[in-house]
Amino acid sequence: MTTTLRPTEPIQHADDGTRSRRYQVCVNSRPVGDIHLATHPVFGPSVAQIHRLHIEEPDRRRGRGTVAALAAEEVARGWGCRRIETAVPADAEAGLRLTNALGYVTRNRNMVKALGEPPPELPAGSRGRPMTQAEYQAWELESREHYTQSWISRGVPEAEAYAKSQRDHDHLLPQGLATENVLISVLEHEGSRVGDLWLGERDGSAFVYNVEVHAAHRGKGHGRTLMLLAEAQAVAAGRSRIALNVFAGNTPAERLYESLGYETTMYYLYKSLL
Repeated sequence: MTTTLRPTEPIQHADDGTRSRRYQVCVNSRPVGDIHLATHPVFGPSVAQIHRLHIEEPDRRRGRGTVAALAAEEVARGWGCRRIETAVPADAEAGLRLTNALGYVTRNRNMVKALGEPPPELPAGSRGRPMTQAEYQAWELESREHYTQSWISRGVPEAEAYAKSQRDHDHLLPQGLATENVLISVLEHEGSRVGDLWLGERDGSAFVYNVEVHAAHRGKGHGRTLMLLAEAQAVAAGRSRIALNVFAGNTPAERLYESLGYETTMYYLYKSLL
């Protein structure tokens, strides 16, 4: 039994410079599923993405998906890609088993929590306040660098990481503190600034873009307080859900979010093609 990919369209070239192509997954020329491969709109032509991999039910659990994914990797190598990425929903157990077996590594995941009334209260001695313009200038520089290093430490080449950080911050904060649907706050505890919070909006949910406890104040529960502040601000803004992204390996943050009732909805994985 031979599993192959059969193109169903010419290579598509988009205005953003990406290219993509859809294929049938065939066993001895018999269609059993489909796969959609593309290059990355942010990281450029050296990074491929598997947007979709589907095997029909009668042909599942026979290794068809594994062979199709490996064939897609070969196509990506032929395109000159050095890395391949994909996203797998948290409830897609077969997809998670497949990516794990093929050597994909989890880089980050999205987590979500449903919100209710009333908003949570902050611990005694803690309060949130809007960040000042003077504070914002230093915070923005630090935020960009921290975000860049997070990508570099997880396999993204330095130039790509800096370019992504630049694009993301410029897109999400085009007017700085005055950007619509954005709240950037300072957490104070007993009069001292102990951390910062960047809360925005994404797909109808409140979204925690960045939460940071200053180094001298870590290990004292302020991370939890910052998250309670985020939830209180989200409820005040009329949001019923709050979401966030957490990088793999940030164990303290992962444990904190899980303890607060956040649930994983999507895993983002990558694999080197060198």
